[in-house]
Order: sequence, then C-alpha cells, then structure tokens
Amino acid sequence: MGKQINVALIGNPNTGKTSVFNALTGLNQKVGNYPGITVEKKEGICKLPRGVKAHIIDLPGTYSLNASSLDENVVIELLLNKNDKDFPDVAVVVSDVEHLKRNLLLFTQIKDLEIPSILVINMSDRMAYKGISLDIPYLEKQLNTKIALVSTRKNNGISELKELITNYKELSTEPCMNASSIDEAYFNNLREAFPNQLLYKLWLVITQDVNFGKTDRKTIEDVSNFKTKTNADLKRLQQKETIKRYQFINDTLKKGQTIDLKSAKDLRIRFDRILTHKVWGYLIFGIILLTIFQAIYDWSGVPMDFIDESFASLGEWVKSILPEGAFTNLLAEGIIPGLGGIVIFIPQIAFLFLFISILEESGYMSRVVFLMDRIMRRFGLSGKSVVPLMSGTACAIPAIMATRNIESWKERLITILVTPFTTCSARLPVYLIIISLVIPEGRVLGLSYQALTLMLLYLIGFGAAVGSAWILNKVLKIKSKSFFVVEMPNYKVPLIKNVALTVLEKTKAFIFGAGKIILAISIVLWFLASYGPGDDFNKAEEIVTEQHASDNLSEDELQQKIASHKLEHSFIGITGRAIEPAIRPLGYDWKIGIAIVSSFAAREVFVGTLATIYSVGSDEEETIKNRMAGEVNPILGGPLFNFASGISLLLFYAFAMQCMSTLAIVKRETNSWKWPLYQLVVMSAFAYIVALAAFQFLK
Repeated sequence: MGKQINVALIGNPNTGKTSVFNALTGLNQKVGNYPGITVEKKEGICKLPRGVKAHIIDLPGTYSLNASSLDENVVIELLLNKNDKDFPDVAVVVSDVEHLKRNLLLFTQIKDLEIPSILVINMSDRMAYKGISLDIPYLEKQLNTKIALVSTRKNNGISELKELITNYKELSTEPCMNASSIDEAYFNNLREAFPNQLLYKLWLVITQDVNFGKTDRKTIEDVSNFKTKTNADLKRLQQKETIKRYQFINDTLKKGQTIDLKSAKDLRIRFDRILTHKVWGYLIFGIILLTIFQAIYDWSGVPMDFIDESFASLGEWVKSILPEGAFTNLLAEGIIPGLGGIVIFIPQIAFLFLFISILEESGYMSRVVFLMDRIMRRFGLSGKSVVPLMSGTACAIPAIMATRNIESWKERLITILVTPFTTCSARLPVYLIIISLVIPEGRVLGLSYQALTLMLLYLIGFGAAVGSAWILNKVLKIKSKSFFVVEMPNYKVPLIKNVALTVLEKTKAFIFGAGKIILAISIVLWFLASYGPGDDFNKAEEIVTEQHASDNLSEDELQQKIASHKLEHSFIGITGRAIEPAIRPLGYDWKIGIAIVSSFAAREVFVGTLATIYSVGSDEEETIKNRMAGEVNPILGGPLFNFASGISLLLFYAFAMQCMSTLAIVKRETNSWKWPLYQLVVMSAFAYIVALAAFQFLK
C-alpha cells in the first residue's frame, strides 16, 4: 500500500478550483464541516502515479492571506498549523489564465510560508480566444515553482498535474521575492526575537486574529504581543506588502505573459448590459425562475408516479409474503410508507439542484447578486445576501453558513434571521403534495396552475424575507459599515461533470440526511399509532362490531372502521386530539396536527408522517396521495384537503420555523440562543395568524 500525502487546493473564488477538485477526485469525495465551525469542508482521494494516494482538501476561496471573512480564516489556520492532520505536504494554487495578475498575489504569499507549491493555470483552452500567450519556463524560473497548464473543460493537463503532485519533494520551497524589505529594521528585530520561527508566519500571526487550534499557544501569544507598531502602522505595512508583491508580479508578467487585445473576442460586455439591465435583467430572471418551476413539474411527473405506486405495491407485497405480526406491520405500515413519503420527491429535488448548479456554473448567479444589490440595499441587506437567500432554496443550513462572506455584522445577522423564510427543498415535498390535492390541473399561457402556485410560494417566501429584513434594519441598533464588492466571472457553458457531481452530492446529502430522521420518526409514529391504552383500543373490534351490528357492512368496510377506531384511540390519536382545538380554526384535524408537530425535526417529515398514519391498518393498495385525497373533514364534512385548508397549510409552512437543525445553526453562527428563540417565536406566531386568516376567509 502506497503512502498518502496531503494536498491543499487553494485559490481565489471563480478560478475553477472546484472543477480541478472534481477532475482529481471524481466520485471519491465527501462534504462535511471543519471541526467546531460551520464552514463547508470538501475532501477527496486521488490516485497518483507509482501507487501514491493524495488526500485532497478543497479550501474556501480566498483572495489573499490577509483574511477579511471567517471562511478565509480557515485557509490561514491550516497553512500556519503544522500540527493539523490536514496540513499540506504540497499546496496546489489554482489561478485563472485571464486573471493571472490578481491570482498571483495569493501564490506569492503561500510561497513565503515555504510550503512546496504548484501553480495551476486553469482555463488554458481560452488562451487563444483571449489572445493570451505565456512563457512557462520563464514564469517557473521567476516564481520558483512548477506550472501546470490545465483545462478541466477539455480534460487537458490533469495527468501532468498528478505527476507534479507525486514529485512534490522536488519543488523549491524558496520564496520568489523578499517581502520583508518593506521595513527591514522591523523585520530584523522580529527575526532576532524569534530566530527559530518562519518570518512570514510571524508576520501573519501579528496581523491576523486567528484561532490556531492545537498550535503552541505560548509561542503565539508571545508573537502576538510583539507589536512595536500601532494597528494603523501595521495596516500601512500590509498595504506596502501588497504593493511590493504587485510590483514583482507586474515585472514578472511583462516578460512572461503577452496579451494581444486585437485577437480577443469577448461578448461578455454585451451580455452583461442585458442581464444586469434595470428592467430587462429582472424580467429575464423572472422568466428563468418560471421556466425552472414549470420544468420541475413537467419533467418529474412520470418518475414520481412510478415511485409512489412502487412503494404502495411494496407495502402490500411485504404484507403478502411475511407472516402476520408486529414486525410485518412495522415494515409495511411504518418504515416503507415513511421512506416512500420522501423518496417520491427525489426527482423534483434533483431537478431543483440541477438548475441551481447550472446557474452557478454558467456565471449567471453573480449577475443576479449584482442585479439584486440595488433592491437589497433599501432593506438593510447587501447584494451578497442574495447568495444565502438563493442557496436557501436548497437548504437553510448551508445558506446561513454562506453569510460568512458578508463583512458587515448587522447585514450578516439580518440575513441569518430572514433566510429561513426562503423556500427550502425540505418544504418542497409539503408544497407538491398539497398543491396536487387542492390546485386544479388547468393551464394559462402554457403554464400550469400548479407550477404558478409553486412559483408564488417561492416569491411569498422571498418577499417575507425581504420585508422582515426591512423591519429588522429599523429595529436593530447596530452600527456597521459595509462595502459591496462582487466578482463577475466569465460566462461559460456548464461542465456536465461538475453539474452531475453537484446534483448527486446535494441530493444524496438531502436523502440520507432526511432519511435518518424520517426512518426514526416513522418507527416511533408507527408504534404510537399501533398501540394504545385502555379498552377503547384493546377492545376496538368488539366495540365497532357492536356499534355497526345493524349497518350490514361488508368485511372490508368493517375492518376499515375498526382500524379507524384503533387509530383514534391510540397513543398518537390521543395526542392529536389534545392539540386539535388549537389547530381546528386553521382547518386541520388531529392527524395533520401530529404531522406538524413531528415535522419540527425536519419539514419534509410532514408527508412521511401522514403516509405512516394513513397506512396503519390499511389493507388497500393505495398511494399516499389517494389516501390524503380521501380524508374527510370531521367538522365541516367534505374533503379534509380542500382549497381553504390547503392554502392555509401552504401558508403555514411558508412562514413557520419548522426545522430544529436550522435553529441549531443559527445559535452557532450568532453564538447566542437569543436569536434562534426569537426566530422560532416570531415565525411560528406569524405563520399561525396568516394560516388562520387564510382559512377563515376562504372557507
């Protein structure tokens, strides 16, 4: 078995770092969080020549080692801490051929840390298109490194990069410039005070407020106290350092890079004029959203019906081949319907992630951020708040993590508090099943009523987020300066491999993450629905038979009455009856009440809960949708899921904080229980009032 080396992928945002990571690792990757913090950690395994394996970690995008946001600190923490298990044997710095000058700033800083480094110049297939030519031997000599020209789109240069990583011990660790010349006297004193420490590492420790994990705290405290200059002087030195690095980079690129502007063909400016236009930009964005929601409905109908029918048949098949008993009932009435209630929505969720991934890969999402900044400023948000709000359509948890890119604490806090209003994919199962029950299947202008309803729910959620942000901006008395800077990457055709890996990874995380919760809750719910206290439950057969002795019921009808009586007097039925008075004004019965309470663990559990409750004691081979459609309102008569109760339920889930995981993340990000509890109370109260008003008005 060959040895394993640690490889850190580092680079500015939008340099194609993720594409290089995917090209090296393929499916051998996983996504988690850094220990103790909610910054996404992507890592994978790459097989290299001569039996060597590389553990590759894709670090958050950073412009320099002068960190301005929390996720950029992750990069510095790792590069300064040799005791970290992920400390790199070799750093692979990914740059973009069109922005080499800016990307090299980070590279020169990493070289000063004397870590073996490889420079990847990505998107090399665009060199001819942009009129760019590079003198690679000259650049390698000036930068004291080896360079890999890579095009992940055409799969060029990846094998050469793997070879360079394998031979990392041959790389020079010498810096490519002398940054300490910005103030030789100061740095000489620093070198004399700490002769055994790396000079540039000392400088970073002095100028950064970084949590260094398991490194020697005493040494770091000593270095941090070595501030013979004021903070203002240190900032001026940092500026001098940046200027000196760019002088070196400019001198290097004068000979190492040639750009023939006459041969460069660029339609980007024309596209930007349209896509960021103050009228057409919003119109195009709206059309794109409408198209996405229509496609989610049209494309996923067939696979959804197949999954729904398959799980119904599977439950009946299990009952037919296994002997009668508690275990068979648990499988057929608890686990299978519960899982079926979430698996059925894999097609829609996969399509949602597909479209979001395409928008990000193509470079369009950055234009949306720029476009929306004009609106967001009026509501106390930044254009950067759009990224969490948009990614909140997938899941509020990573969306709240994404607020770490927002420099202003006030804007970041407001974004954290309002992001749960945006419609996440966990709400999608609830929306889709209710919409299919209460919204007719007609079309207007080629768009189905159901797709328009779904689009409207997304817009309502976004509107609630923006409206509550405006209120919070007025209420919160927090002084905070903010600057909006967004990078506009080049437009590009999305890489099929990147899109496919994103869809696979995100869908898998959603299914397995939700699946664990749903499986556990399904088992608990089945037990609570299958057993109960006292004679009302234990003697249900005798009681029901006696009550309907003169009704001439068929055997099937009698068994259905018995099952219904048992369910009503089971543990779950008693619990549901207890909370029914509070939810009856909203048009819900006790079964929906149980689903609402259990879905606080995760919103998508709502459908799985109803699937489990409706399956208990049912011998009919019916889908969950058919069972829900057949439910009768015990108070008003008629279908339980009618237009009034359906709209009420949709609005309740649009506004309610039905996710304990999101509350936990908000607590961690704000370092206080004050804000998540505030969210829970305000959002739940608002959801109840709106749902109540909707039902009372529409009934």
